Amino acid sequence: MRVSTRSTRPVASIGLLSTYPPTQCGLATFSAALTEELDRSPGTVGVVRVVDQPETHPGAEVVAHLVNGSPDSAMQAVRHLNGFDAVVVHHEYGIYGGADGADVIDIVAGLTAPTIIVLHTVLQEPTPRQRRILRRLVESADVLVTMTETARQRLVASYAADPERVVVIPHGAIDHGVVRTRPRSTGGPLVLTWGLLGPGKGIEWAIDAMPGLRDLRPRYLVMGKTHPKVLQRDGEYYRNSLLRRAEMRGVDDIVELDDRYLGVGELAELVQRADVVLLPYDSREQVTSGVLIEAVAAGRPVVSTAFPHAVELLGDGTGLVVPQRDPEALESALRRALSEPGLAHDLAVQAARKAPDLLWGAVAGRYQQIATSLVAASMATAS
Repeated sequence: MRVSTRSTRPVASIGLLSTYPPTQCGLATFSAALTEELDRSPGTVGVVRVVDQPETHPGAEVVAHLVNGSPDSAMQAVRHLNGFDAVVVHHEYGIYGGADGADVIDIVAGLTAPTIIVLHTVLQEPTPRQRRILRRLVESADVLVTMTETARQRLVASYAADPERVVVIPHGAIDHGVVRTRPRSTGGPLVLTWGLLGPGKGIEWAIDAMPGLRDLRPRYLVMGKTHPKVLQRDGEYYRNSLLRRAEMRGVDDIVELDDRYLGVGELAELVQRADVVLLPYDSREQVTSGVLIEAVAAGRPVVSTAFPHAVELLGDGTGLVVPQRDPEALESALRRALSEPGLAHDLAVQAARKAPDLLWGAVAGRYQQIATSLVAASMATAS
């Protein structure tokens, strides 16, 4: 079935299945932003929040909880979701119960409403179980959403997805208003990395790059709490290892790890103050990065390692892309962005040009249109 993005009638209601605040993770933040924008559209939106333990229902938009490992909760979640005209299911390995989150398969199988499944991760080299889970979701969805063309191509080539049922909708970003380049502050330049902290973020390689940049007097700020699952498994081992590394490299005076989880407004202000946003990630699998989208939509110069989403979004000159685990390459790119005349301005202008299509309002509109098309098709089939 070819997916239409042309609205045919207002959708009465949309249900979302996902983690959701007060859970602190990228998926929860994504779901909250999407819900807020959808709620401005005609009709109503309700959230079934995925949790590991029974909790109260914060916020009127949260209609139920899916408590992982509870069959009764799963039945109630399906019942609530089937009360909506269309359902948006967010998938990420590990947020649902069972090995690799396999319990999501039975949830989706019980849905009778038209279903859009949003795939936040599409692995090139999954384990056999991860591949089975995603194949089952591919078979069950009316529409599959990826956030990059790279993920779409993987889904079609490796998971036998029907290309006509796969739609690319970018990860959304905060609307910062008119993005303007600005003069640097009187202090040294601010290099910013943010997001939940854990192994694979590549912060160690960024720290290794800092000694060679001392003449530029940078401040490297790593903002974010340790990921809750990492904290539960390893405590603050990774964060403490980074602090020790900065001390050993003699840059503990210019490297700061701030363990706060900033609200949307505070984070937006911080991003606007950054001279460069640095994404030193190790992953060669990452096809979606909310941090990358936020940085580009904010019109900030970006230096990133060559994970798939960065290559796709920045490869046209919107940012500087370097190999993974290469401190010398990071140092060289940062030096260019911070000192080469006109480069930071050009990068910021290129990023700002892409901003309108990345904002949450535009992204939510795409989801609304697809849901509307599915509901109309379902009604036509039933009549």
